[in-house]
Amino acid sequence: MPHLNKLRTAVPGGQGANTAAASLSRLRTALTVFFALDGFLFAGWVVRIPAIKEQTGASASELGLALLGVSAGAVITMMLTGRLCRRFGSHPVTVACGVLLSLSIALPAQTHSTLALGLVLLVFGVSYGGINVAMNSAAVDLVGAMRRPVMPSFHAAFSLGGMTGAGLGGLVAARLTAPTHLLGLTVIGLVVTAAAGPTLLRHPAPTPERSRDRSPEAPGNGPRPLPGTARKAVALFGAIALCTAYGEGALAEWGTLHLQEDLHAHPGVAAAGYSLFALAMAVGRLSGTTLLERLGQTRTLVTGGSLAAAGMLLGALAPATWAALLGFAVTGLGLANIFPVAVARAGALAGPSGVAAASTLGYGGMLIGPPTIGFLADWFSLPVALTTVAMLAAAAALLGYSARNASGCSAVRRPVPPTRRAPDRRRNA
Repeated sequence: MPHLNKLRTAVPGGQGANTAAASLSRLRTALTVFFALDGFLFAGWVVRIPAIKEQTGASASELGLALLGVSAGAVITMMLTGRLCRRFGSHPVTVACGVLLSLSIALPAQTHSTLALGLVLLVFGVSYGGINVAMNSAAVDLVGAMRRPVMPSFHAAFSLGGMTGAGLGGLVAARLTAPTHLLGLTVIGLVVTAAAGPTLLRHPAPTPERSRDRSPEAPGNGPRPLPGTARKAVALFGAIALCTAYGEGALAEWGTLHLQEDLHAHPGVAAAGYSLFALAMAVGRLSGTTLLERLGQTRTLVTGGSLAAAGMLLGALAPATWAALLGFAVTGLGLANIFPVAVARAGALAGPSGVAAASTLGYGGMLIGPPTIGFLADWFSLPVALTTVAMLAAAAALLGYSARNASGCSAVRRPVPPTRRAPDRRRNA
């Protein structure tokens, strides 16, 4: 698209500006669909974890080790995906991973042992990690071209997709077997990918001005390592993302079991717990752009981490189902914008390399989360294990405050027009 990168150079109201704006709008819609599909498929798997646990006869510790396959596959492939995005473009990689994710979602229901479950979840994790890096890299480029902090809106689509997937899973849990349900998700995933994929394949990723001004050897644009300052900043944002991913993964993979086994909730209500959490995250992320423009990055991170810590203490330790559900909702509101902000800042600093590095660190939270919570649940109890989510949410708030002086970590503000210079009196003397 020749006009795609001329959004800010075209005459306002002219044909070039209209074409560029339409191209960006189509790309935003297609990317939003893929974020929603990712959440929808992941939630569809999550609500079937109790059935898969019973099918394989796994204990809490064994299930935690099997779930490690999702995180291990995701983390292993994330750095590779960053290189693939630089070589082939983030749009084709997103579409390819969407196909693989849709196909792999049906595999867990075909297993009957913990070992087999862990192996197929490794494949699922590879596709899940790949699509997350590719989508976020594409979203960072689009956000730079649009010059507005709209990254939370993409993650809101992920949460809405997760809410829909969890709600649908709760409705069909008593009517459809896990293999039938997950196979249906494969069909839906392939259809949606076929519908939204051509838009990404036709249009290359927009190149923000800051990226066009940099040489191919600049950070994130080539194979060279990042400078020390940028690397430290990316690592800091990755640590913030880790704390958030730990909480999201814990509630996704253990929240349903907590409601069903500890609080004796009906399977449909237990599935609705994750749906409520995803809805709260979606609401928080839909308001994320406004929060970032009004509060700035630091206050958004600190407030979100503190709110999530308080909500998770309630969700883990409340003796009643309704109180636990309320805690899940508060946790979702708190965690909503932390991961999007962290990944967006890492991408702004270092391009696809920054997205891949922060995502790898972030999903390290999912890597250590499942086995940690599984072992703690066996040693103590699942409610006690879930309090670690509150601890890491509080850590995210502290790290967010410490990031206020990090490179590229200033609050999100609208561009300030240059002030006029006073006339040079000496020139007229």
